Amino acid sequence: MTSAASVHFHAPAGHIIGRHDGAVLRATGIRYARAVRFQLPVAELPATAPIQATSPAPACPQVADSLLAPALGSLFAGMTYDEDCLRLSVTRPAEQYPDEQLPVIVWVHGGSYVTGAGDLAVYDPGTLVAEQRVVFVAVTYRLGLLGFLGQEGGTPPNLGLLDLLEALRWVQRNISAFGGHPEMVTMFGQSAGADAIAHLMVAEGAQGLFKRVILHSAPLGLSRNRRAMSQAMAQAAGTFGPTATIDEVLARESTVTQAARRFGLKSGMPFGTQYGAHPLPHEADMDTSWRAAASRVDVLIGATAEETRFFAVLDPKYRRLLSLPLVGRLLSRPLVAISSRLVYLKATKAFARRHAQAGGRAYHFSVLFRPPGSEFGAAHTIDLPLLLGTQASWSFAPILGRATWEQVQEAGRQVRQLWADFARTGVLPSQVEIPGVLRLRQVKE
Repeated sequence: MTSAASVHFHAPAGHIIGRHDGAVLRATGIRYARAVRFQLPVAELPATAPIQATSPAPACPQVADSLLAPALGSLFAGMTYDEDCLRLSVTRPAEQYPDEQLPVIVWVHGGSYVTGAGDLAVYDPGTLVAEQRVVFVAVTYRLGLLGFLGQEGGTPPNLGLLDLLEALRWVQRNISAFGGHPEMVTMFGQSAGADAIAHLMVAEGAQGLFKRVILHSAPLGLSRNRRAMSQAMAQAAGTFGPTATIDEVLARESTVTQAARRFGLKSGMPFGTQYGAHPLPHEADMDTSWRAAASRVDVLIGATAEETRFFAVLDPKYRRLLSLPLVGRLLSRPLVAISSRLVYLKATKAFARRHAQAGGRAYHFSVLFRPPGSEFGAAHTIDLPLLLGTQASWSFAPILGRATWEQVQEAGRQVRQLWADFARTGVLPSQVEIPGVLRLRQVKE
């Protein structure tokens, strides 16, 4: 039953009041768990009063990252921040057909495990949901010191991963009330979000919570041999008194990041998952665990063609290199190619190959989209506007160069269809070529 402005969902979580928004219905900022600072998440109990779900989920408090603005613009304009951020938002088509159960896509945002939020405007799923008839769940979870650093006898590591597990359990209990099929859940993440999902594939307690994964630009080349760096970071973090403010926590996070600098390339993403701490296996067992998961989870994984060009263009040293007459651009190409391969491309292909060899269904893709007039080319994040966001949310983004929103939408139309087909069936053509946009192939044993 709906009124002109609101829509009501009756779920095990309670009576949820969302809203109409054109061709979709939205229920936003729903609490799926609660957590005391540096403690395990606890699932939210069913509500006895109606749940007002009409405001975006707040972002986890985070150190402001103004370095991204020259590429992505004012990402966080209008966003609120709150430690009580364990919220999710559901978007579904406005029209529902009798007995229809839609595929569910659970979105995990990126941001190097230190920035981002599930309800950023650039992640708006409205077009994808209305066009492809899927239910989309965007999850906000703890970041940085609050979610991804800990040590034995102190703060539990991997709290952000445990948050995501609670969100997935909420989806299993409640998504039918939104027309979604709980046995047809696909996790979809970009960058650190994709890295988190890759690790959830082998996390204790995750089996049966999702059936497929779509992994964009997972920095899997940085995931190994992090123990010494994490220990140095934990030592730098120290402990916090019970009255410490969130500003004091964030100030310490900056100090902790500095402590990771001496650990080379992987210090580019100092916060992250920790092996051997609940819910993850020990590092020596990861390959075996991923192979064991292959029969349970379908994988669609890939990256953009020039991943690290995103970071390079934002780096003053790289820009000085580009300014060198004649040789600047010649030297820049191999730097981007080598670093992209080390952080993203090599490990992404290896992940798909191992999955297929272990008997799983795996597809690998490369995003080739290069907007006209953009110095970023086919860089990290260029895949996002092909799938998510609106003209208003992306209009400020220099990474799109001179591309019109109509051009972006046209480039993304077939990608959205493929991704939705994967969420529905797990099966795609063995080879797909969308000229200037995407190349995809099934990975064989």
